[in-house]
Formats: sequence, structure tokens, C-alpha cells
Amino acid sequence: MPEMLLHPWPWYVAGPLIGLFAPLLLWLGNRLFGVSSNLRHLCSAIAPRGIPYLSYDWRREGGWNLAFVAGIVVGGLLAGLVFGNPEPVAVAASTRASLASLGVHDLTGLVPRELFAWSSLATARGWIVIVGGGFLVGFGTAYAGGCTSGHGISGVANLEKPSFIALGGFFAGGLLGTFVLLPLVLGLR
Repeated sequence: MPEMLLHPWPWYVAGPLIGLFAPLLLWLGNRLFGVSSNLRHLCSAIAPRGIPYLSYDWRREGGWNLAFVAGIVVGGLLAGLVFGNPEPVAVAASTRASLASLGVHDLTGLVPRELFAWSSLATARGWIVIVGGGFLVGFGTAYAGGCTSGHGISGVANLEKPSFIALGGFFAGGLLGTFVLLPLVLGLR
């Protein structure tokens, strides 16, 4: 097995490969790229007919995108179960210090156990985070007309003004979530 498959790729390799998606999609005649629209395609495939929003040819409009998401799932399973990178997630010392000040100390797994263990998630605060966060992500994606990958890769490549605005909103929301909401959820403010 090639050694390069067993380790994360550096940004200067992975970034340009992702960036090549936009011109490739334009060349193939597709202007849209993203993950969030797949929920609509999936609902269109399995929903009963008669719902106007879901009555379209999902195979023509979203078949390739559903195949892309299936590839994400299969690739994630292969990366986690078959190739299994044994190295811990690299976290900067300043980030470790910031998380420690919020009460998050166990950074040995893929995600902090203090936040994502069942004992944490099965509390009122955990349900607020899961359900509230899921609602905000779903609402934000629908309101913005796409997700970060769709706006950031294909929207910006097409020089679409709404995508630049959406990316600004995503960035602002990330800052708000990190510096205001996370300390509130962890009970530090």
C-alpha cells in the first residue's frame, strides 16, 4: 500500500486538488457543488410524488452529487477502518491552552471526549447542543442557499456575490460560536 495513503496530505497538495473541482465542474457543465443539496435530492428520490419542491428529475440534477457524497462516506470508512492513521490529531499548543481554560483536557481522540462522550451528550445541555446546533446548521444552509463547500468552492469560483456574503456569514458564525457560544454551553459565562 502506498505510504502516502497512510498519512494526511499537506495543504499544498490537498488544497489545489480541491480547487481543481471548480474548473472541472464548469468544464463538465455543472455549476453547483456542495453537500447540503443532497438532502433535497435524496428526499426527491424517496418522497411520494406531488410535493412541488421535490418534483424534479433528481437523477439528472443531483445523481453525480449523490455519488460524490457516497464517495465521502466510503472514503471516510476506508480511511478510518482500513488505513487507520494511528497518529493523534495535531492540535496547536495555543489551542490546547484555550480548550483547557474551557475545561476540555482529553484531546486523545478525534473529538474531545468531554464534549462528545455519551455522558456529555445525554444531558439537557448536550441535547441543546445537538438539536439546537442541528437546527441552526439546517436553517443556515437552507437560508444561505448552500453549505460552506458549495459557496466556498463553486460559488466563489463563479464570482457569485451571494457566495461571498455567505462565506462572510460562515466566518462570523464560526467566530461567534467559538468565542461566545462555546463558553456559554460549557458554563463558563
